[in-house]
Amino acid sequence: MENSPSLQNKYASIFDYGETTLYACQYDQRFSYFAYIPRDFQKGTKQEYPIIVAIHGTERGAQAYRDALIPLAERMNAIVVAPLFPCGIIEPTDMDNYKFIKFHDIRFDNVLLEIIDEVAKKYELVNNKFYMHGFSGGGQFVHRFFYLHPQSLLGLSIGSPGRITYLNSDTPWYEGVADFKTQFGKDIDFSALKNVPVQMVVGAEDIEDLGETPYGKNRVERLQALQQSYREAGISVQFDIVPEAEHEGMKLLPTVETFFEKLICKD
Repeated sequence: MENSPSLQNKYASIFDYGETTLYACQYDQRFSYFAYIPRDFQKGTKQEYPIIVAIHGTERGAQAYRDALIPLAERMNAIVVAPLFPCGIIEPTDMDNYKFIKFHDIRFDNVLLEIIDEVAKKYELVNNKFYMHGFSGGGQFVHRFFYLHPQSLLGLSIGSPGRITYLNSDTPWYEGVADFKTQFGKDIDFSALKNVPVQMVVGAEDIEDLGETPYGKNRVERLQALQQSYREAGISVQFDIVPEAEHEGMKLLPTVETFFEKLICKD
């Protein structure tokens, strides 16, 4: 009885809409994603539904970010996708795999793109470009993804990364991009980067000493250095410092939501 097709279809209809269950990515089932499908969603229409992607930090709180973005999804009639990239893939003690895009034979940028394509096909969406936010380790991932796939992004919010890749052509990966083509088989499309609205957001009290570098010793200073790096490359940035916030992703989300809401309304 429990394995009957009718019961399976019943559960699929329940868990495919609203707050979806956790689905394995069919491209690589080591990875998975939560989604949120808004109440007024209508499959098979030509209406465009914005896609908002939230990339978790080291804590892997994908579901928490999905849940926190539900009010924005309802206001904007948008779909939220929150991938889950587990620790311990290939190396049992590893916690950083996705942050640097490449890990052993895995390309996490491609995993994300496949997840988005999977969602777009499942719900018959007319557009698979998306808005993306990442906090901490997620902030590391999203700005590196930006260098590889600006054409996939309608807006980017970079939240509080600790280890940053600056657009420095004299320094090798990961701190710079001197060997970017060797690393990834393609050049950075700087003209495409300039077309993506970018927000950088960090807590005013996110000043833990991470060690002295030429770019600063805490996340506020390092993100300010990234803003300068983007400015020198001709990339405009909205820089937001959130008062009374330390390294706390949920406290940054209202500022991120305001950024995305303005972009979605404009589009």
